[in-house]
Amino acid sequence: MFRGLHRDVEHTGEFIVIGLGRFGSALATTLIDMGHEVLGIDADGERVQELSGVLTHVAQADTTSPKALKQLGVADAVTVAVCIGADVEASVLTTAALSDLEIPNIWAKAFTEPHGRILSRVGAHHVVFPEAEMGTRVAHLLTGEVIEYLALDGDFVLIETVTPPWLVGQQLGETNLRRDFKVTVVCVKPESGAFTYAERDTVLGANDLVVVAGHRADIDRFASAV
Repeated sequence: MFRGLHRDVEHTGEFIVIGLGRFGSALATTLIDMGHEVLGIDADGERVQELSGVLTHVAQADTTSPKALKQLGVADAVTVAVCIGADVEASVLTTAALSDLEIPNIWAKAFTEPHGRILSRVGAHHVVFPEAEMGTRVAHLLTGEVIEYLALDGDFVLIETVTPPWLVGQQLGETNLRRDFKVTVVCVKPESGAFTYAERDTVLGANDLVVVAGHRADIDRFASAV
């Protein structure tokens, strides 16, 4: 799940990741793997020490303090991700402090809808709900109806699945998927080939993989029909 203003901000310089628990450390190390510079900040000295030498810079600090953030140079940052764990108060106060510093691109992790609303009100430009998103994804995978499930935002998703029996041997242009399910087949992977664009005259095989896009409720109806 995701909620945000979808602001178009061109990032420059170091990424700042505040909160180096499982989510924050995974985010920070992935950014490093992608070739970016990252400053990781946490109130826990042990967590900071664990990532010393892994991230570009690390620091132990109370991020609810605007003074501490300024001393670390956070006021000059473009993008900051607040990934603080279960301490909701620290999460909110840190986000508010970043907003006071006029950081142009603030991302914040939320646990609940009320938490997310508060983060938005105190200045977060983007709010993510990783636990809720993962729960939704795993639920779809557990049913065996889909191979992969990706939410692009709160209401639009992509799924990867094997061609359902009732579509095998049909040309996509003759299936009326848009009319009946309001979904679109984006691409197809033939059993012995690679992914390619889906065309109106594409004929689906029994073991082909298809990637389908649509609104969550429509995708759920399509997946259930599979």
